[in-house]
Amino acid sequence: MSTQSLSTRSDLEVVKLGEYIGARIDGVKLGGDLDRETVTAINDALIAHKVIFFRGQHHLDDDSQAAFAQLLGTPTAPHPLLKGEGAILPIDSFGGTSANSWHTDVTFVDRVPKASLLRAVELPSFGGTTLWANTVTAYQELPDPLARLAEELWAVHSNAFDYTQLDLTDSKQLEKYAALLQSEEFQTYIQTFNSTTYETQHPVVRVHPESGERSLLLGNFVQRIADVKHSESRALFQIFQERITRPENTIRWNWQLGDLAIWDNRATQHYGVADFGQEHRRLHRITLAGDIPVSVRGERSRVFQGDASAYSVIAEPQAVA
Repeated sequence: MSTQSLSTRSDLEVVKLGEYIGARIDGVKLGGDLDRETVTAINDALIAHKVIFFRGQHHLDDDSQAAFAQLLGTPTAPHPLLKGEGAILPIDSFGGTSANSWHTDVTFVDRVPKASLLRAVELPSFGGTTLWANTVTAYQELPDPLARLAEELWAVHSNAFDYTQLDLTDSKQLEKYAALLQSEEFQTYIQTFNSTTYETQHPVVRVHPESGERSLLLGNFVQRIADVKHSESRALFQIFQERITRPENTIRWNWQLGDLAIWDNRATQHYGVADFGQEHRRLHRITLAGDIPVSVRGERSRVFQGDASAYSVIAEPQAVA
């Protein structure tokens, strides 16, 4: 898909950043007053490039970020478990920690979000980058035998694994984050995240509802591969997860104030790099409602535990406003 086909506006430019993932969009001031052609061009770029970046959006605040998000879809509640103001979920570093594992957002519910919009609010003086990986390319590059195997598999996803928790068996981490672990704020966060259990079974290969592309639906909310032994589950997960996170299949973004990133949550995983010491990092996220994943045979994901209806509507694909 060429830059020209993504926009009817001469001032909007889509700059490709990687062969398989990532583009920067220049020449647009984001907000709730964008015209339909511009919004369509942005959505098209998102589908084509999986994650898109906007620099210099210093005018955005929570309200205007939300107004822009509503042009691309229906915002969810901030999180199935964590509360925030309006549709905003603050992504706060908690004294140097980050979501430093590969994951697709909120896959423990049936209605996996369409996309997220993440805006830089406070940044450390160094580090704090975010990586994204293309789960469509990961599937497309599988050898035929592995692709056929993946299409047969289902995985159980659960919030029982909290991707922001520290490794409590690591003495160096325990020493580094001793004050954090004992803080009332962090303990309240952990208790809230684990207050309700969600468990959903998704196909390992899902069909993208807008592009029709097939992608691998995994990440660190996966609790197990269904219907195989534990050792086999771990081995299968590792085989396919490593395909997703190959370096050539990823892009790394160095945040600046004024940046906004949007990623297609149906076609990516991401990883927040915790390499900024004790400095503070805060970003504000708005998530857009998505559909229920469908396998290559047309079977929909199945809920084992938890009701996500208060978190998000089920948004069937449709033209953006």
